[in-house]
Amino acid sequence: MISIIVSLFSYIKWYFRPALKWFLRKTTRLCELQRICYGDEFGFNRSSKIETSLNLSRTKDIQQMVQQLNNLATQGRFIDKAMKNCVEYALKLTIDVKGIKSSFHMPFINNYKNCLYQIYGYKQLLYEIEILRKTPYSSENKEHEDKLLKLWALLNPDKPLQSRISKQWTEIGFQGDDPKTDFRGMGILGLENLLYFATEHCEAARHVLLHSSHPNYGYSFAIVGINLTSMAYDMLKNQSLQVHFYNSIKGKPSIDHFHYVYCYLFYEFDKFWLSEKPRDIMEFSRIRAKFQTKVLKQLENPKTQLKLSFLIKTL
Repeated sequence: MISIIVSLFSYIKWYFRPALKWFLRKTTRLCELQRICYGDEFGFNRSSKIETSLNLSRTKDIQQMVQQLNNLATQGRFIDKAMKNCVEYALKLTIDVKGIKSSFHMPFINNYKNCLYQIYGYKQLLYEIEILRKTPYSSENKEHEDKLLKLWALLNPDKPLQSRISKQWTEIGFQGDDPKTDFRGMGILGLENLLYFATEHCEAARHVLLHSSHPNYGYSFAIVGINLTSMAYDMLKNQSLQVHFYNSIKGKPSIDHFHYVYCYLFYEFDKFWLSEKPRDIMEFSRIRAKFQTKVLKQLENPKTQLKLSFLIKTL
């Protein structure tokens, strides 16, 4: 019954939307896009409203423009010159269609352009992350092998790896003597995330690794890290991370911004895991689900930014 009422309300809202937009345009002398850019400060509220407004537009030229931008981003072509040209085209088309005097509305132009970079940059980022996720780790690929060996050197600098195939890998949380088998679920993305954490936040990564060896609450560092890659990927795909990205990045998000979220998740999960005082590793699924619910709850707040704050403690 509730779903029927919600659907009916949504239909009524959609049906009367053009009339409401016409009324507000006449009374404010501003189109809906302008009202959003002037009425909402930088962040998720502004960009998400712009995205909704564009997607609901009944103007044929705007619909075609949105389709072009979507195609560019979902095909991985929202980059470099093609990206800039498409955004400039979208801006000019919007100004022409909406009858906006650009000389009087430079703040709108700047805000609107930033929203376009955020909205379609997010879709481009999803494309790039998907490519990494679908790329399997290959021991025949020198770049893959070099990154894996670098991960060991960063996390365990005082203990040389005796050989590429070695039980030593279990010391940093892999399941067996060849880590390549552990990357099957998330592909090379899992390694890229782990390596970024170990490279950009080396001290924090080593402390998390130390915590993972706790005699009572230990866990497999690398395996949990790959699992958290899956969590970050799922949140990117279901658009939960739009809140964080739209609030924290002025313009197009990059893969480094995704890595940043991953580092946040790993560091916060480590603290959460220890605070839960698990009986054993069999509690991982329960605690992971509880942690994910906690993060998603944070992201329900439209002003949320996931901020790294390293406070290193020795257990």
